[in-house]
Amino acid sequence: MGSRIVTMKRQAAELGRIRTGYSRPNPDPDKRPIPVRSETFVFSSHSRDYVAAAAELWGGEVEQWTPQNQKIAQYRVISRAKEIRAILPAGDPLSQAYEMWSGGGCSRRCDGETERLSGQPCLCLARYGPEWHERSPREVCRPTSRIAVMLPDLPDLGVWRLESKSFYAADAMAGGVDIVLQATEGRSLMPVRMWIEQRSVVRHGETKTFPVVMVVPSLPQLRHALAGPIPTAAALDPAVLAGRPAIESGRPDYLAEAARCRTPDEVREVWHRANRAGDVARDGSDELSRQLMQVAADIEAGIDPRTGETHQDEDSPDDGPVDAEIVEDQDDEPVTAHPAAAWPPVARPGGGAR
Repeated sequence: MGSRIVTMKRQAAELGRIRTGYSRPNPDPDKRPIPVRSETFVFSSHSRDYVAAAAELWGGEVEQWTPQNQKIAQYRVISRAKEIRAILPAGDPLSQAYEMWSGGGCSRRCDGETERLSGQPCLCLARYGPEWHERSPREVCRPTSRIAVMLPDLPDLGVWRLESKSFYAADAMAGGVDIVLQATEGRSLMPVRMWIEQRSVVRHGETKTFPVVMVVPSLPQLRHALAGPIPTAAALDPAVLAGRPAIESGRPDYLAEAARCRTPDEVREVWHRANRAGDVARDGSDELSRQLMQVAADIEAGIDPRTGETHQDEDSPDDGPVDAEIVEDQDDEPVTAHPAAAWPPVARPGGGAR
């Protein structure tokens, strides 16, 4: 097995960028190009093949283009797509900070409380007060959100980075991504819909409009998005979840998962996950806990929980039946369980929450 440098981030290759604006030439050649807010997504990359594939899928014309303040030419397409389907990779794909850039690079990067490059308290807040974000970007840092997504219908394995400097988009984007992370614990892919939503706000008697990139889980039912990590096949084709019987009353089918386990320890891990989700009682007195304990007992006794059939390892002697014990629950109602299956507190061995 290979090894890794533990301090490396191990980021996926960045294939290109997804943008919500572009620039057009200024009639005055001595002035900077004029920025334009786009109602559709703009795709750019160093690879013409990637941009051409995006143009074929979402429309638009491929053109050579050089970003501002750069010398290396790239390719871009101003697509006709107001909405796209993407996949959030495992882990946390969103990075946010208040940033100020100059000709020498990033001069400030702040989390709203501490400026990370200098270690000082937020400079904008100290200088301009709580409403500092309303000031000109030339005076204060700008809220910068970067999110990495995979576009499954484009070539090659890697991510596309979307960057937004909208104050309101930062809040909306973080909310959507955090819901996904809460559901998947960052342990699986998640299919999402992304679209550009035009919004407005009245500030000091003046109405201002701005675009917000929405990122929403794209699954047949909301419960699919909140039921924990999903298979990779479902991330690529969410329709496979439409007939999935693993969701009942908004929670995973823990018993079905336990029936596929091969050892009591694996069943115990299913119980721990149900416990973290609040789907079982911490003391194991609920019906689901009892059923999971019985599945673990059956597996240890050599009984296949899926068929009820007993199987014996040919290399091990028959030790005969294992005596059961009576475990009293809170209502003093006897419950038959294998000694190893009487887990709480809290689902031994070791105890404690996981």
